[in-house]
Amino acid sequence: MRVDQFDFDLPNERIALRPVRPRDAARMLLVRPGGRELLSDKGVRDLPAILESGDALVFNDTKVIPAQLEGTRLRGEISAGIGATLHMRVGQDRWKAFVRPAKKLQVGDDVLFEGFGTRLTAEVLEKADGGEVLLAFDRSGPELDAAIAAVGHIPLPPYIAHKRGEDEQDRQDYQTVYAEKEGAVAAPTAGLHFTPELLSALKERGVEQHKVTLHVGAGTFLPVKADNTDDHKMHAEWGEVSQETAEALLAVKARGNKVVSVGTTSLRILESSARENEKISAFSGETSIFITPGYRFRAIDALMTNFHLPKSTLFMLVSAFSGLDHMKAAYAHAISEEYRFYSYGDSSLLYPQEGAI
Repeated sequence: MRVDQFDFDLPNERIALRPVRPRDAARMLLVRPGGRELLSDKGVRDLPAILESGDALVFNDTKVIPAQLEGTRLRGEISAGIGATLHMRVGQDRWKAFVRPAKKLQVGDDVLFEGFGTRLTAEVLEKADGGEVLLAFDRSGPELDAAIAAVGHIPLPPYIAHKRGEDEQDRQDYQTVYAEKEGAVAAPTAGLHFTPELLSALKERGVEQHKVTLHVGAGTFLPVKADNTDDHKMHAEWGEVSQETAEALLAVKARGNKVVSVGTTSLRILESSARENEKISAFSGETSIFITPGYRFRAIDALMTNFHLPKSTLFMLVSAFSGLDHMKAAYAHAISEEYRFYSYGDSSLLYPQEGAI
């Protein structure tokens, strides 16, 4: 499909720079293709009343690390400033990263990162297209993790970072309350709306809560530069669905209840697990699944997600699930009703269009 089919006019002021407080006070737009009413304005706190006892929410328990590093390239007597965003760990001492400006780096260069009394050095082992490099650090394992935490910054999405700097509040705001497994460089932002109180209310309602892992990479921020979706390449991300979770979700579907994915990241790892055998299965490994209209969903029955940017892979995904025309109508409504967009913005609860599942 042509990428420009997923374009729409998004006023700059609709991109949220801070989350609402408390988290679950965010608005939520229900989108029900084929229902009596396509669009309904709700709030995240309405979720227990909307879902039925026996339904299941699936959360991504990844934890964001401070993966934005600012450093200095060292080459003889000449130095240059370098920015690096780690996006995938490939060894105890090695990370793939997107760097800027990439033209200043060559294979064999050393880069020094400093902060809060910590000095961290990395060697450029490989250089690929799109500003991607492979870095080998001078320490590994937990020692490297501690050093990255000391020198790194929270990698806010560029649409926020271009307007304001990261601060201490972001270290709390840009993390779900159930984050557990370190490795993401971007938050699974649909989950940012949940509070302990909301999770308790859902439990009392009888809504099951299950967790999967997808370590969200910096590739989620990359713009689609191709003119056709067939020509866009997704960067791989590591994820996992346990056997216990797979069996629990299959039981939910078998009794006629709904599997509700909290976020596109949970959706992507669940759909990756179901591609081979048509049902949710245990899975561990990398996925670069790219979902566009025409895809048939095998794992989920509903999707809770934030509002995404024009021509983004995520807007393509929600259009595949609920229909491009329906989503354009939903987004036009959200803009006119002043919903807040993107990572710190409001939420939506999407149901599938006919033929999507």
